[in-house]
Amino acid sequence: MKFEAARSSYLDQLRIERGLSSNSISSYARDLNKFAEFLSHTRKDFAQLNPQDLTDFEVSLKARGLALSSSNRTLSAVKGFYKYAGLEFDISNPTLEIVSAKIARKLPKALSVDEVIKLIESAKREGDPISLRDFAILELLYSSGGRVSEIVGVNTSDISISQTADGDVTTLKLRGKGSKERLVPLGKFAVSALEDYFTRTRPSLAAKNSKSEAALFLNSRGKRLSRQSAWQIVLDAAVATGLEGRVSPHVFRHSYATHLLDGGADIRVVQELLGHSSVTTTQIYTLITIDKVRESYSTAHPRAK
Repeated sequence: MKFEAARSSYLDQLRIERGLSSNSISSYARDLNKFAEFLSHTRKDFAQLNPQDLTDFEVSLKARGLALSSSNRTLSAVKGFYKYAGLEFDISNPTLEIVSAKIARKLPKALSVDEVIKLIESAKREGDPISLRDFAILELLYSSGGRVSEIVGVNTSDISISQTADGDVTTLKLRGKGSKERLVPLGKFAVSALEDYFTRTRPSLAAKNSKSEAALFLNSRGKRLSRQSAWQIVLDAAVATGLEGRVSPHVFRHSYATHLLDGGADIRVVQELLGHSSVTTTQIYTLITIDKVRESYSTAHPRAK
């Protein structure tokens, strides 16, 4: 069997049976492309490789100057491919002895509450209707803890209002990794920003598209705003506030989680809000708050030093 046919079959399995997102599939495809280049360069049959060949591949990744995390991710993709190929095509697995190198855990970078507010407020531009959209996007990123890709994937029908004894509660449906859906509550600032955008900006954008568009956030052509465009909005806000270099696509998500835990939220609740399948993933944010406690203690306690 040709490698390309086996690779294509594996990617189909990831998409159809495991329900991975298009972004995840693209990432797997890129990693397997690196392996395809190695096979082409060494003129070897993927079905006849031995453990030494995989060690050579690992060395080739390092020679390309890949970061350890990127190298580990590529090896993980190749391991998954061979596990699948062994079950589907009865091919021996040469990756069983490969162990990914350990890398130091990096803590997510969260901004302070004041810095987040500055980022959000920077999107306001007097007399510019588009700024209402940008402002609403930033408010929603922080109010929901959603990924940029999740926010641009929101449809108008994903916002709902429920009446409770304590008043109206607005919730947002987000579609996360593996198409998993979750509901998150929205704060009054995000709700207000959405109302302004929905009534004052979205109708004029929607009118530029002859077809009805379900997306909540539209571009200048009346079509769904892309992830790249939304990320550019975050970058522009970072430049406007002097926070460039400290802002990543997940900066609002990291800040959301950290601020919730700082405020006393239960870690299991934060796990649900972030859409983490395991609480272990959420626990990394507790390390940030522990660092803050340790820093405060060492600064303030008379016998800490």
